[in-house]
Amino acid sequence: MRPILSFLFVLLLTAPAFAAKPNVVVIIADDLGYNDVGFQGSKEIPTPNLDKLAAQSLRCTNGYVSHPFCSPTRAGIMTGRYQHRFGHENNPAWLPESTGAGLTLEETTFPSLMQKAGYTTGAVGKWHLGAHPQFHPNKRGFDEYFGALGGGHQYFPGDKGGVEYTIPLNRNGKDVPQTKYLTEQFGDEATAFVGRHAGGAKPWMLYLAFNAPHTPLQAPKEWLEKFQHIENNSRRTYAAMVCALDAAVGGLMAKLDETKQRENTLIYFVSDNGGPNLTGKSGTNFTDNAPLRGAKGMVYEGGMRVPFLVSWPAKLKPGTYDQPVIALDFLPTALAAAESAELTPKNLDGVNLLPFLSGEKSGVPHELLFWRTGGPGGNNAVRRGSMKLVRNGKTEPELYDLAADVGESKNLAAEKPEVVKELVAAIAEWEKGTIAPTFESPKAGKPAAKTKKK
Repeated sequence: MRPILSFLFVLLLTAPAFAAKPNVVVIIADDLGYNDVGFQGSKEIPTPNLDKLAAQSLRCTNGYVSHPFCSPTRAGIMTGRYQHRFGHENNPAWLPESTGAGLTLEETTFPSLMQKAGYTTGAVGKWHLGAHPQFHPNKRGFDEYFGALGGGHQYFPGDKGGVEYTIPLNRNGKDVPQTKYLTEQFGDEATAFVGRHAGGAKPWMLYLAFNAPHTPLQAPKEWLEKFQHIENNSRRTYAAMVCALDAAVGGLMAKLDETKQRENTLIYFVSDNGGPNLTGKSGTNFTDNAPLRGAKGMVYEGGMRVPFLVSWPAKLKPGTYDQPVIALDFLPTALAAAESAELTPKNLDGVNLLPFLSGEKSGVPHELLFWRTGGPGGNNAVRRGSMKLVRNGKTEPELYDLAADVGESKNLAAEKPEVVKELVAAIAEWEKGTIAPTFESPKAGKPAAKTKKK
């Protein structure tokens, strides 16, 4: 009996301590094309670190964000709610004097809930949820922050550009200099955060929001040299930027492995929207959303269906998950993983994905998913099962079966009028729980529109 007891004692000592709450990492790329990473099928842009993460993840093949452009998607992730419910449907202009252009203080945020669950919280990178001091990450639930508070930034120190893109970087409310290529600096800061909190008394959450590969198209020479075979200059620079992002993620993952935290870390990876439909000097679009239709800003699949990974080696077996999911699910899933589901607000649109991803629960996490741009009367989309309805303004609704036609090429509206009627009614019902945008997006080439102060 004694040898058996000794063996069990040794086993307990050497077994991984997965009863502890997992660390949580949210990684967001900016304007990444759907087909511009290896695990999505790209043969042109090598992304070995993201591919390795994907191999350790559940790759959600029907993964979405809640909006087809920048800030609203981030507002959705931060709250677990459709941002249309609180008027955050546009990008806030860079207006440090405005208390209206940003993520409303009435919303409870993801990091503040994780703090209540016993976590140290940190954010690195692009904020884009309001320029007024009241919207600062340190006041919205993050214990630590380093990054660019606006909607984008120049990538090299000292480069000229618009005010928002040349503001100093910010560390916990104080201006700090940019010292290197920004994607690399964000990667270094994220890696330092992981190392700093390894083995601490509290689990941690890290929100890592890259501004890459969003414009301006700027990349280090050493990365550009790897893509001399790509003739289009814009596509070549974009590819180099994606590889720099991949390297930064690789540094973070290496630190997790080195500090023996990887196994019990829940990691999400998405882009904030699809690749934009932009053209370089040759007129060639430099992002690739194949096989999807549309691009950033549109409610076709190319606008908000994105590369979408969920990884937690201690609990989730790698593979693929094919039911529709959305980044609104990150918040309730993380709280459930932290054994703090009781903190989950009752008004969320996101759901806990863990029982679905683990196979414990069958069925679909969401009966319906919704998207809208331009406020009430703007562009809408709704998905139910494999059927998706698109309505661009006052045009006739379009209907697609995504299971058979992921590229949304065959409009079935005339063949299935009852489905169209049902989904139009579903949009109308959903819109009853939304409000009009509370601020406008800045207009390109024009001074930022003033937003009413609250």
